[in-house]
Amino acid sequence: MKGNEALAEAAIQAGCRHFFGYPITPQTELAAYMSKRMPKIGGTYLQAESEIAAINMVLGAASAGVRAMTSSSSPGISLKGEGISYIAGSDLPALIINVQRGGPGLGGIQPSQADYWQATKALGHGDFQILVFAPSTVQEMVDLVSDAFDLADTYRMPAMILADGMLGQMMEPVEIRSNEHKKPIEKPWATTGHQNKRVHNVVNSLYLQPKDLERLVRERFARYEVIKQKEQRAEEYLTEDADLVLVAYGASSRVARSAVNKAREQGFKVGLVRPITLWPFPTDVLQKNAKTAKGFLCVEMSMGQMVDDVRLAVNGAVPVDFYGRTGGMIPSPAEILTKMKEILGGAQ
Repeated sequence: MKGNEALAEAAIQAGCRHFFGYPITPQTELAAYMSKRMPKIGGTYLQAESEIAAINMVLGAASAGVRAMTSSSSPGISLKGEGISYIAGSDLPALIINVQRGGPGLGGIQPSQADYWQATKALGHGDFQILVFAPSTVQEMVDLVSDAFDLADTYRMPAMILADGMLGQMMEPVEIRSNEHKKPIEKPWATTGHQNKRVHNVVNSLYLQPKDLERLVRERFARYEVIKQKEQRAEEYLTEDADLVLVAYGASSRVARSAVNKAREQGFKVGLVRPITLWPFPTDVLQKNAKTAKGFLCVEMSMGQMVDDVRLAVNGAVPVDFYGRTGGMIPSPAEILTKMKEILGGAQ
């Protein structure tokens, strides 16, 4: 399947029956797929009049306890930022998919990873985080959609699949399993009508008393600490004896893995750490590798954003270098290999 269509089908199999979106390249196939499938399965597909309307429809559906989602590409996600903050402030689970393109502004329609800061640090106003997953294959996009919905429900917070135009447009074999047999997570907070049998539920993000808001934000951040301890995910590749460890996620990690293989063929001891969760960031695996590696090289399709988190995780133990392309350009294995040789000091 094409990546965008696989994301849509995976969401359906995970029990999503409510999609609200707006077309934008390079994720339009996702919305188009939903427009065909949702009416056939009794679901809701609604192309909103704007990205702002779409995310607020997600808020409304999520407050009723159903699995709801939206998708967009970079400029569209910016427009959804306010609504995502409302969702986080209401402690609601929802799924947002960002198939990134180059920026800032309208930029271009080619793949990019320049939304990392937005996704992990500033996706809306206020004190909050969202779960952020970074797949590197079409199959992993499928698998992480189900996980994202599950963890969003478990922790009552928004989740994002941070993909890019390369992954959204490529075609790969996938296996999609239905998750509807899973026992649904209870949502006693949902606004489903109390029928005079329980206390009236209210979903809200407005608290006029500072003490009330501070208490809720602190409770939220205590939950975030639990997530940091339990939900970090990363893949290690040939790191056991590596002098230099590359750090790359998503589409960049595919290129970085090829560069690692070429370097190994030439006698260089290099490896790869691939973050799968960008929030919570997998600091534990990086700190472990900092005890044995002589340095790190962060590879991104941006001017350097995740590299800040790598440096924070390593905390000065070893040097952290950076190589990136931006504007829709994809780094090549040869370029990364040249950078690795520069760091390692030439041929072994």
